Amino acid sequence: MSDAFESLADRLDAISEEIAEVALAELKAAVRRGDQKRPVTERRLTQARRSVEKAAHLLRNLEAASERDASDELD
Repeated sequence: MSDAFESLADRLDAISEEIAEVALAELKAAVRRGDQKRPVTERRLTQARRSVEKAAHLLRNLEAASERDASDELD
């Protein structure tokens, strides 16, 4: 994988971890308030975290996909 893609994926991993920490803080605050349901904010943060994780995964697999495309052209 190119260093640029790996670097971007690593940065996205760090962002994903930060989002997870904020989501956990939202859950803890909801528990302290006595909320019975997950806060909408936490659900959206979790959705955002999953999207960021998916982007990191796609970047890490980008080179492999490019190599497959190049070999398919040779067939």
